[in-house]
Amino acid sequence: MSRLALLLLALAVPLVQGRIDRVLGEFRAQHEALYLWSGEQVRRVAPGLEGLAADVYWLRTVQYFGGQRAFAGGKRFDLLQPLIEITVTLDPRMEIAYRYGAIFTAEPSPIGAGRPRDAVALLERGVRALPDNWALRQDLGFYHFLFLKQPQEASRILFDASEMPGAPYWLKSLAASVLAKGGDRATARRMWSVIAEQSAGQIKSNALLHVQVLDALDEADRLTKLVAEYARRGGRNPTSLEDLRRAGWLGRMPLDQSGTPFEYDQRTGRVSVSRRSPLWRPGF
Repeated sequence: MSRLALLLLALAVPLVQGRIDRVLGEFRAQHEALYLWSGEQVRRVAPGLEGLAADVYWLRTVQYFGGQRAFAGGKRFDLLQPLIEITVTLDPRMEIAYRYGAIFTAEPSPIGAGRPRDAVALLERGVRALPDNWALRQDLGFYHFLFLKQPQEASRILFDASEMPGAPYWLKSLAASVLAKGGDRATARRMWSVIAEQSAGQIKSNALLHVQVLDALDEADRLTKLVAEYARRGGRNPTSLEDLRRAGWLGRMPLDQSGTPFEYDQRTGRVSVSRRSPLWRPGF
């Protein structure tokens, strides 16, 4: 296949993808899988052009992920892992495919594919392909902490990353903090802030959203403590958070950063992020 032909193929991808979407509808992913080549097959068809082919497949990966997030009802992300696999097989040194592909894969549904262990496996593959890349090791440590809840393994990996040439000085202190504090929110907030600083577009927005989630959880905890203090002084829980405002303990009724009121359980005295809020997450 000539270089010109492959360039034309790259330009045709969005048009062809749109036509497939219109024809196959909700069954698009299952039908497409029948025609999906492996990375080795693409390599054999386009010898010497693997880098360009990898760019084409990475573009298709991003289009597919964005299309699923924006338009798909089920958001199953069936082809995400095969498309990433093809991309990194064609170009094992494409750092962006490992880093962005991991976040696409790890984020829980409906934001992403909800497969954090596959994301960790992808980053491990990236570390093997790019052994001198401290950023991939940093991400691997972050994912062990943020998604797999494994602070000891995360700390070990982050310390290894901190010893590599070019690694930022704060990685070593972050490794120590992870080990000392386990799964605390302050460490998670710091990690998501780093991801936001190092990323752009949807990944940056997603990381900043995680920071807002953590802020909302902290505010819910603060309000729960106020409720407990109100009960200690008055002998009963307030009937609503409005009681705290009337008592002068709140300047206004509290909202999370999405503008959604917090939920309050008078029986337990617990304040939590509302299930109606875009900042609500299961398990918190």
